[in-house]
Amino acid sequence: MKEFELKYGCNPNQKPAKIYMKDGSDLPIEILNGRPGYINFLDAFNSWQLVKEIKAALNMPAAASFKHVSPTSAAVGIKLSDKLKKACFVDDIEGLDESPLACAYARARGTDRMSSFGDFIALSDICDKTTAMIIKREVSDGIIAPGYTDEALEILKSKRKGSYNIIKIDENYVPEETELKQVFGITFAQRRNNFKIDADLLNNIVTENKTLTEEAKRDLIIALITLKYTQSNSVCYAEDGQAIGVGAGQQSRIHCTRLAGNKADIWHLRQCDKVLNLPFKDSVGRPDRDNAIDQYISEEDNDELLENWEDFFTVKPEKLTLAEKKAYLASLHGVALASDAFFPFSDNIERARKSGVDYIAEPGGSVRDDIVIDCCNKYNIAMAFTGMRLFHH
Repeated sequence: MKEFELKYGCNPNQKPAKIYMKDGSDLPIEILNGRPGYINFLDAFNSWQLVKEIKAALNMPAAASFKHVSPTSAAVGIKLSDKLKKACFVDDIEGLDESPLACAYARARGTDRMSSFGDFIALSDICDKTTAMIIKREVSDGIIAPGYTDEALEILKSKRKGSYNIIKIDENYVPEETELKQVFGITFAQRRNNFKIDADLLNNIVTENKTLTEEAKRDLIIALITLKYTQSNSVCYAEDGQAIGVGAGQQSRIHCTRLAGNKADIWHLRQCDKVLNLPFKDSVGRPDRDNAIDQYISEEDNDELLENWEDFFTVKPEKLTLAEKKAYLASLHGVALASDAFFPFSDNIERARKSGVDYIAEPGGSVRDDIVIDCCNKYNIAMAFTGMRLFHH
């Protein structure tokens, strides 16, 4: 296939639209089902790079959930605890523990379920039946993977009344070294960001605490590769083999840190007993449960939800108080945090430690690096300077 005609570009008025190879060669993809759109392909090609790089760096299957050209999460194939299975709505999936790829997507989709509604999925490996069964019952725009088993393809083709977007990509495809973009009719050319992210990037530890556990290194690598494909400015919290909070596209770095930190806190709070045991009516669907849980955890909407509890619950739940949330979050440790550029002020560290951060990776290079390092030392946080900025636009 030399080119693929799109229904329209970013918006319905932007016609005609298509994707094609500048040199006239075949596209490195097959459209197995559906008709992906302009933004679908932006999500697909960015997310594919992300999962491919995570797998190369960690030698584990990886999955990502993308929306509007930024990841809501990315994860590797580690078994989920019983609590996490319940929080991610996958505690009833047969064979989940036997499919690392399904575990990876269950984690990625379950991280920020509000933002993942209508996501585009990327898988590093051939999609199997178990992974497809998870995807089947979620609201999603499409998927990109290097292949699909016959059973998985049949399941996925049944989504969205047969119109679900399914893309197969040539996993051996390597793009040209120089990439081109046009803005206002002016062409920009730059070398592709081929910077390799691996454990060697974490050797320059600049804090008094020099200890990075193997789990921390894994999580920092996931966070850094996630940032490489996230709209800047961006920061990413990670834990237990997955990104748990992504703050994307903010002009102020502290706003990124707060946004991502709030998402990480929600991910943690979804696993507390009061949330896991909310007495939902059987008639309440998954998206409505997500909304209700988000309101239940939120300080602003908590009272409103409980006033209208009959719409969602069999009995009125007890309120999750601010004191309970603070106590739960205060017990957290072992979270990793990465930033696509240096932290200019210590306020980022102060906010990060409230979400259980013990490990940080950032480029360094600020005139205030000493202040940031001192703040890390105050909380015994280990921080590595990578020396590499990861802006993405």
